[in-house]
Amino acid sequence: MDLQLADKRVLVTGASKGIGLAIVRAFLAEGASVVAVSRRSTPELEETGAAFVAADLSEADAPSRVVETALAADPRLDILVNNVGGGDLPEGSLGDTLDGGDGIWRYALNLNLSTPVRVTRAALPALAEARGAIVNISSDSARRVGAPGSTPMPYAVAKAALTRFSRELAERVAPQGIRVNTVSPAATRTYAIAGQDGYMSQVARAIGIDHADAMRNLPTDLGMLTGSLIEPDEIARAVLLLASPTMSSTTGGNWGIDAGSVKVA
Repeated sequence: MDLQLADKRVLVTGASKGIGLAIVRAFLAEGASVVAVSRRSTPELEETGAAFVAADLSEADAPSRVVETALAADPRLDILVNNVGGGDLPEGSLGDTLDGGDGIWRYALNLNLSTPVRVTRAALPALAEARGAIVNISSDSARRVGAPGSTPMPYAVAKAALTRFSRELAERVAPQGIRVNTVSPAATRTYAIAGQDGYMSQVARAIGIDHADAMRNLPTDLGMLTGSLIEPDEIARAVLLLASPTMSSTTGGNWGIDAGSVKVA
């Protein structure tokens, strides 16, 4: 299937590893030109040959600077993928009813909501010129509550706000020919989740079990019907479909790549 992504120009945030890296590789494989953004590069990202812009997008002025840098090299921008997100929890936060104090909440809301809003604002004129597409990476935790090993409350709330922002934005920019969609993955096999210093290692320590046991039980605990974590490449394939001009009627959607973990009709 030809997704008509060859020669499209794509900006991907949070691109150095995990889901972001998979998205970069997938667009490049389709013949697109990719500008990858993250705080620092990695050997794996460098191997892709994507153009790289270093930035800490949690800083208020960084999104506009990144977009300006990308457009200075080439004024075209067809696709924006807001993948940056996440956030570390200090040790002990999981014992707090609200999963942390004001600083943790501010950081989670800034990185997972305000940052995509700022990047989008800066990119909109170029995207309108191209009649392009935006894909925002949210999370199943925006809709799923209460399961053991659930993501931290500040993160889940911020991702829920991102999902709502995406739907509202789709209405606002449709007259400019811009499509906006969301992908909401469940637990994905990335270092942030599965690594020895990742989130599940914190959960394991907090509840007094081995990290390996926590990882083995995670899909079942989250109600994932497949019994296994999602691979980043699968998320990337969904992003490509939503960004593709061949999906011209698909906008305002929220694609759950969650293995059935969200129990709604």
